Amino acid sequence: MSPVEHPPPPYLIRTERLVVRCWEPRDAPLLKNALDESLDHLRPWMPWAADEPKPLEDKAELLRQFRGRFDLGEDFVFGILDRGESEVIGGTGLHTRVGPGAVEIGYWIRASRVGQGYAREATAALTRVAFRVCGVDRVEIRIDPANAASLRIPRRLGFREEATLRRRLPDATGAPSRDAVVFTLFADELGSSPAGGVELEAFDVLGRVVAI
Repeated sequence: MSPVEHPPPPYLIRTERLVVRCWEPRDAPLLKNALDESLDHLRPWMPWAADEPKPLEDKAELLRQFRGRFDLGEDFVFGILDRGESEVIGGTGLHTRVGPGAVEIGYWIRASRVGQGYAREATAALTRVAFRVCGVDRVEIRIDPANAASLRIPRRLGFREEATLRRRLPDATGAPSRDAVVFTLFADELGSSPAGGVELEAFDVLGRVVAI
């Protein structure tokens, strides 16, 4: 896959309670711990969870792949960690699969941290980064219509619900069998969105501050 045409996002973002950063292979034990305790919670919504649990070595290899694609500018998968980076709270990403000038945000939160606003906090930060750093015109979020908790996040951040697309989300076999509610926010709408005012710090791969 060729690199995307817009500038890449920062490697690390700090919000009030979170560190949202590019995964590193050394995060494998923390990621495995978060996933292994959350499988019943994740399996209805995350097709990849059907293949869990997997060995620690598989997690390290997966994170190498995430890091490689991030470095090549192909796709941008982030871990959501506590401020001390001692716990994986979840995962998110700025995904390039929705075409030129746009990114899609996805997210998951470990079972023990659900309902504490972490997905909303991370999504707000990535939304601002997508517009202010990457320079995209559109951010999308696609959610299974049965996932009530996830549906609340784009609504609270000012995204507009555009449509429900039939058979667009993959099931455990990879086949597109589940419907998707599509939410969008455009660059000229960021200022009126709650995501536009989120406080954050961002840093590049060398640890330099990225202006936002």
